[in-house]
Amino acid sequence: MTQQETWRALAGRLRAEVLEPIKQRLIGKDEIVEVLGVALTAGENAFLLGPPGTGKSALVQELGQRLDGRTFDYLLTRFTEPSELFGPFDLRRLRDGDLVTNTEGMLPEADFVFLDELLNANSAILNSLLLALNERVFRRGRQTLALPMLLTVGASNRLPEDDALAALFDRFLLRVVCDNVEDQRLSEVLAAGWTREQQELPPASLHVDDIRQLRQAVTAVDLTTVLPAYQELVLRLRQAGMAISDRRAVRLQRVIAASAVICGRVAAELSDLWIVRYVWDTPPQQEVLIAHVEAVTQQFQEKLPADGPAHPLANLSQPPSAEQLQQQLQEIEADIQSTESRAVGLDKLGLLTARIEWVREAEARTHLRSQVTRLRELL
Repeated sequence: MTQQETWRALAGRLRAEVLEPIKQRLIGKDEIVEVLGVALTAGENAFLLGPPGTGKSALVQELGQRLDGRTFDYLLTRFTEPSELFGPFDLRRLRDGDLVTNTEGMLPEADFVFLDELLNANSAILNSLLLALNERVFRRGRQTLALPMLLTVGASNRLPEDDALAALFDRFLLRVVCDNVEDQRLSEVLAAGWTREQQELPPASLHVDDIRQLRQAVTAVDLTTVLPAYQELVLRLRQAGMAISDRRAVRLQRVIAASAVICGRVAAELSDLWIVRYVWDTPPQQEVLIAHVEAVTQQFQEKLPADGPAHPLANLSQPPSAEQLQQQLQEIEADIQSTESRAVGLDKLGLLTARIEWVREAEARTHLRSQVTRLRELL
């Protein structure tokens, strides 16, 4: 079996033995499962935004249990101390004058990490946490450890409110909203939840070393064909006012490549740009991201014909939220008040106009159209 065939087989097992079974046990979480699968394959961190009780910890626990690796999860509070995450000092070594941390069973030894209420992190743990998330390194005194961490998932019911926490939030490249399942699917949730109580998970069949092999596949993916479209997408997002730094743009290439790997391909395609929809800083930005990804896809699709299977979320067409569109129109109105932002406001308005036509409710659609007309008159 060639290396490419090995990678393709591992990607198939990741989907068949890990991702799909989780979807069956956790109803309505397909989107989040797919994003976590890409984050795991790419070696990037993922952030879940949502209220308590929406299955955030269950998602990570299911993922960790289906992979043969070590999991560490912790609920952060404002008073969490470094020893609660990284381990206490080794008292035996301390008697000899050595400041060495006993990391057994703690975050530095974990393959999968879940940090609930992430944005409760305080200044005492922030620096160590930032280093661990960004460079996969733990440093305390003269002790420096390389971390085996494959995936870190952070969760919170709010967004950062100060610069220190914004820096922590920035370490999570992919962001997903995790909310309660729609009311019409409640019966499915109840049935699946009761089944989970009765059935034990089978032994993990995919080892963490298999995931590390998939990481090698990610770095071997050919991005040449899709790069022009990706560059256009980044430029469009910047012009729309989104903060896509050079560092962030470089890192996004890994998740695009990871989408290709999960689909069993060694070359990225236009459809792999779907993952860029999950780099928002606030949930209302999702509509802008979707619109730009779709616009770039349409622009380049004739030049870049597909040559392999697309990711399951690549063609996902969800109707836009009228409430989010209304909020974005209000933001555009604020932009219009500033002469420096008028061009940005006009660009955003053009994208939202197309999205408004996809709103299902006729009354909401009519109201949003009138708002657009009013804003165009202001421009």
